[in-house]
Amino acid sequence: MGFRDEALAAAMREPDPGSLAAGERLRRDFGVDDAAWALGQVALRRKGRSKFSRADEMLFTRDGLEQASRQAVARWRAARFVAAGVTEVWDLGCGIGADSMAFAEAGLRVVAVDADPATAEVAAHNLALVGGGEARVGLAEEQRLPDGAAVFLDPARRTARGRTWQVADFTPPWEFVLDALASERFVCVKLAPGVPKELIPQGARSGWVSEHGDVVEATLWNRLPVGVEAVVLPHELEGPAERDLDVAPVGGYVIEPDGAVIRAGLISEVAPGQPLWLLDPHTAYLSSDEPVDSPFATTFAVDSVLPFDVRAVRRYVAEGGIGTLEIKKRAIDVDPAALRRQLRPKGKAAATLILARTVEGTKAIFAHRVRR
Repeated sequence: MGFRDEALAAAMREPDPGSLAAGERLRRDFGVDDAAWALGQVALRRKGRSKFSRADEMLFTRDGLEQASRQAVARWRAARFVAAGVTEVWDLGCGIGADSMAFAEAGLRVVAVDADPATAEVAAHNLALVGGGEARVGLAEEQRLPDGAAVFLDPARRTARGRTWQVADFTPPWEFVLDALASERFVCVKLAPGVPKELIPQGARSGWVSEHGDVVEATLWNRLPVGVEAVVLPHELEGPAERDLDVAPVGGYVIEPDGAVIRAGLISEVAPGQPLWLLDPHTAYLSSDEPVDSPFATTFAVDSVLPFDVRAVRRYVAEGGIGTLEIKKRAIDVDPAALRRQLRPKGKAAATLILARTVEGTKAIFAHRVRR
């Protein structure tokens, strides 16, 4: 075990690594630099537990942890590579190696490449946890890939000014990404969920992925059927949308499509064959007279529909003894935290307040979740 490894092990044993006493002990035994590094890694490991089951064994960089794919998403993606018959994948711009780990766990030969030597070293450590894979230092566009190797790309979009959608600032260059998608290789590109639609090349399969209600990424695929998809792990919904929806007042149920479904433009497909309509032509709230049982949406049974007037809503909350109040809204200029203070919920009852534009004006819809 190296000196830094010893420092990290000691930091992990501290009951309160963020305390002044822990810092003093680590600096006394290992010096200022190694103590700071070890305590920083402990903090990142604790933060990383929400993404990785083996976070307490991994190494991180601050930016790398933020940008890394969640473990469940990376494993879903790796399974697609395997299903496509891929045996070797090059992770170009691998960061801390989160996706490379999933590829290796799936039995694929992995070569992870990053331009930053320290990040590549972190990726090598993390790959070793799952049995191997090669980590290299280099630029994605300078790699010579063997015939038949698949490619995974997660272009960096961060500049000194912050994140950007200016393709001229992408690393590797956007032209390199487009050339990869146009090649004969099996290629997947990971992007942020807010990718402008005009950046999506023709001929690619585009998709949005969510886990536990969070839309975490967009993906582009070149060797899958062209179209659009929403992935609400572990479920997949393919498009394009096949039906137009009517617009009508609130029915017995309000249906909230998952964010990935909304971004993919597939809200009409959350429950094929079931009568659904929009509350407003430009807002992604659906309604129905029957409950919808779908992994791609949440169904709320409507209890009451009021005009959106704060005094009337506050009176309803008070008379109903509602103390636990979930507030949802879309395309309405309301601060939920400020509204909650105005409503002063108090009592033992619980409800969901949905603020929605409808053909009859903006409504305050009180409802409760229909459990799947």
